[in-house]
Amino acid sequence: MPESKSSPDYFLNLLRRSRRGKFKVYIGMSAGVGKTYRMLQEAHAMLRNGVNLKIGYIETHNRPETHALLEGLPVVPRREVFYKGKRLEELDLNALLILRPEWVIVDELAHTNIPGSKNEKRWQDVVELLEAGINVITAVNIQHIESINDDVRLITGIEVKERVPDSFLQMADEVVNIDLTADELITRLKEGKIYEKSKVETALGNFFQPDKILQLRELALREVTSQVERKVETEVTRPQQLRPERFLACISSNHETARKIIRKTARLANYYHSQWYVLYVQVPREATDKIPLDLQRRLINNFQLATEMGAEVIKIDNPNVPGAIMRVTEEKEITTVCIGKPHLNLWQIMLRTGVFNQLLRGLSQNDVDLVILS
Repeated sequence: MPESKSSPDYFLNLLRRSRRGKFKVYIGMSAGVGKTYRMLQEAHAMLRNGVNLKIGYIETHNRPETHALLEGLPVVPRREVFYKGKRLEELDLNALLILRPEWVIVDELAHTNIPGSKNEKRWQDVVELLEAGINVITAVNIQHIESINDDVRLITGIEVKERVPDSFLQMADEVVNIDLTADELITRLKEGKIYEKSKVETALGNFFQPDKILQLRELALREVTSQVERKVETEVTRPQQLRPERFLACISSNHETARKIIRKTARLANYYHSQWYVLYVQVPREATDKIPLDLQRRLINNFQLATEMGAEVIKIDNPNVPGAIMRVTEEKEITTVCIGKPHLNLWQIMLRTGVFNQLLRGLSQNDVDLVILS
């Protein structure tokens, strides 16, 4: 079945097949954080540098500071449409495609176009501009992103109808978060910089509550972080990437030593805000039918401790301990392996057996650090 011209996949595939323009998105946790203001500031800077730029669509919401920035900017007149007896205004997509400026600024990305328009959504208009090789700067609030819709409804009690598909945002060359603290945003609201005075009290009682703003702020920060991580993964070659820290705590059936390794590795992982794992390699002599019941219980208790502290526990039956550690290190992309202090002199172990040497060689070849915990 052919793709519908109104479906997200149609527009996204159309875009991928073309030499598209550059795409920059400003994201904010709510109205009033300053996305439109920032876009207009950027427009003035670009014009001063001789860039061919047009304002395709801007919504200042009659905010004086923002509206003042429109002065001196080349604004493309909006397309007038009569719908149900009312005169409405829309982005003039055809005019922009004819003018073909180098850059276009398009506000209110999640907007639904007036019925009868070429495209149902404004983000689809942006796709056409990009597909024509025109660079676009746009803005959207976090609550309009499709995959976050349920989270936003739980936080605010409101289901947002106008949404933008995540796959569209993933095409952005640059995603910028416009951030304010909850106190700063509420202060702006009370000063009349977001809504007119008559709407302030209603807004304070509904959407603009500190706990809601804080949770929306977290969503916005998380979204921008994921977009940056995606760009690093897809555009930066592996040797140049800063590998995320991941710790692997290797424990044995020795109860007290294992608990110390778990706790110390947990502190390291918390310090680096990183994922971490606890690995227990069960050798034949510690098989379930051979290990004493009290050691089994202690092992289970240590697994539970590790889980409670945020680790993922991995249990492997393997007589080759170094080999098992290396396998997990590669599979989980571990950066640091943590082991307990050997009971014998370290040099004696290295000289008398090949086990420790085998582990050191494997970790060194994979650029993995080894930490010996006391």
